[in-house]
Amino acid sequence: MGDFVQQTNVKSAVRALTTPIADVAAFNTIVQAVLTTNPFGCTAYETSSGQMPAMEKTREGYTARILYEDDEANTVGTITARASTVAGFNTVKSEILGDTEMATAMGGDPVNDSEGERYSATIKCHDPSGEIYYVAFSREEVRVTSYEADAILATVEAWADTVPALA
Repeated sequence: MGDFVQQTNVKSAVRALTTPIADVAAFNTIVQAVLTTNPFGCTAYETSSGQMPAMEKTREGYTARILYEDDEANTVGTITARASTVAGFNTVKSEILGDTEMATAMGGDPVNDSEGERYSATIKCHDPSGEIYYVAFSREEVRVTSYEADAILATVEAWADTVPALA
């Protein structure tokens, strides 16, 4: 019977943020800056499907949390809404906060629970060495996955050190 032989050594690393990213606008600014400026030096590449970009957003999600409070500021209900884009997140949150019929049905006034909001985005990157790896952002951490070369982590870490919100 044959043995399994390890082919690669895929790594993962996490940077826990000391303070959660302030809001969805700050989060989006960080993610868009990565896509716009390509601080990791990623390169475009070709597959059998054709030309692929140096980096691309492969996944994102944004969750709003709305509390309903009575006259004594006690929570009498909650609603969470998940959207796949920042624009959708902002629209849904505004609609829920402005819906008087829903507030009446919930028995309280809607209040945005900004600390309860969740954001996430994953960027697929192609390193000049040929490796494909992922950088996943959330409100509380940045995660680098599926890389082999330590130089990839060093590059991402050096960039993250220059972004105050990622301390």
